[in-house]
Amino acid sequence: MTGRPRFLAPPPGQITTEWLDEPVLRFHDGGEHDDPKTGIALYGPVGLSNGTHRGQVHVGLIGTDAGVTAARALLESYALGVAGDDNVTPFPGCDASTGYHSTLTFSDKTTQQLTVNQLRDVTETKKSRDRFESAVALLDDKLRVVTGRDVPLDYVMVVIPDDLYRRARATDYRDGGPVHRDLRRAFKSYAMTRGKPTQLIRESTIVRPDAARSLDHPATVAWNLFTGLYFKSGGTPWAPIGLTPGSCFIGVSFYRPLGDASHMRASVAQAFDENGNGWVLRGGEFPWNEARDGRQPHLPADLATQLVESSIARYREELNSTPSRVVIHKESQFSAEERAAFADAVGASLGKSASFDLVGLRRTSDIRLVREGKYPPLRGTLTEIGGRNFLYSTGYLPRVGQYPHGHVPAPIEIIDHYGDADPKRIFEEVLALTKLNWNSAGYAETLPITLRFSRLVGDVLREVPADRVPNPRYAFYM
Repeated sequence: MTGRPRFLAPPPGQITTEWLDEPVLRFHDGGEHDDPKTGIALYGPVGLSNGTHRGQVHVGLIGTDAGVTAARALLESYALGVAGDDNVTPFPGCDASTGYHSTLTFSDKTTQQLTVNQLRDVTETKKSRDRFESAVALLDDKLRVVTGRDVPLDYVMVVIPDDLYRRARATDYRDGGPVHRDLRRAFKSYAMTRGKPTQLIRESTIVRPDAARSLDHPATVAWNLFTGLYFKSGGTPWAPIGLTPGSCFIGVSFYRPLGDASHMRASVAQAFDENGNGWVLRGGEFPWNEARDGRQPHLPADLATQLVESSIARYREELNSTPSRVVIHKESQFSAEERAAFADAVGASLGKSASFDLVGLRRTSDIRLVREGKYPPLRGTLTEIGGRNFLYSTGYLPRVGQYPHGHVPAPIEIIDHYGDADPKRIFEEVLALTKLNWNSAGYAETLPITLRFSRLVGDVLREVPADRVPNPRYAFYM
């Protein structure tokens, strides 16, 4: 294996390469495996062992009569199992003794129909903004009814009719500044006030699947759907192994409030512990102008301090223990003010003996490693070139025996680091954190869950009013 950057070869002797073994995951009763699908099929979810398991999942449905009927039939059919092929792992099904070990229950009291006249009132509205807001209001009103009844309910599937999706999936207008809104994100912000996690799916993908474009293999759809369903209903599908005990991992990204081009909402922070528990935090608002301040936002010292203090407080509240280490991930470099504020906040909250790492991570196309043969570098390939550290979080999977992506893999680079751990340890943790996307059962993601979810959560938080405290559970943002 040799390394060559795109533009300039480094002097001889300044390239070192090694391979990090694939992190494994923990499942029920101590079972371990590197592949989430195989682990679930062999052992069952770790929720069976950690007290988060739901033996019954009460499912609510919202949609047209055809959409609701098709959605229920789809879930019941998948629960019996779905065959795979040479490249797709079969879905084992889901009942009391198989797969996620949960049975699905449905009730007419947790079903709401979207009628033709209700949909016409929305789709025939002339102005885009009014049509969009009417669509969100209609779906939210149906969810209000479903969640307001005194019957068990864990999860609501909302089947979006195709005409409603085409006419109201997004809107653009001006309100003090340019505003772009997305139907899924707006509905999610409303749905979290109803207290039940939701799954949105287009009607055509289940009523007329042959008409849907880029449809995944049915077994893949079943895996992703039931993994999300189990997590959203309160269960833990699997847990990481190998993260440093007592560590609190935080992902930070930024978003602009709706219609405000001169401010940033302080941050979106995802905090994860070594067991994979995670929650959402939102910081305060601060002024930021790209023309004046640059493209990459940086937290003021008081908000950086507040972020660390809030994350540690939430960690203590959720786990009844205090972290001994804080790791903060961003996709940009840290300013001197951020470095000092984060370091001081960790020291003040946990004591000077607590360790911390501020890590800037970014996918890069500047560097490519080339292997002999037809396959790209192995996932887990770690290389240092001229003092720069890179990790292939995608690549050929030796344990699986295939390269599951259609594109040429690009590595992740540590673009900034201030703290205690060496680069190898940081990348070992990054690899483990790429395997915690509970909205699917994929083998791994490109970015650690701290950064991947911080982007997605920010999209929903943009729709949450500043005077409303957002729900801290991930399930409401997925």
